[in-house]
Amino acid sequence: MRKCNLCDKGTAIGRNRSHAQNRTPRTFKANIQKVTLKSGESEIKGNFCTKCIKKMRGEIKKMVEKK
Repeated sequence: MRKCNLCDKGTAIGRNRSHAQNRTPRTFKANIQKVTLKSGESEIKGNFCTKCIKKMRGEIKKMVEKK
């Protein structure tokens, strides 16, 4: 099952609606990727959603710029 290690975002359940208003069940899957993020000597490994990856990369950039 897809699940983000940071924010616990995972699969959501919903429905498709056609023009004729027929409804069928479907799943919305989160964009989860296996990533290794490096900041100096430390590494962060895990399965993260793309939103969290962007946030973490931004935080790492800020930390590097301060040094």
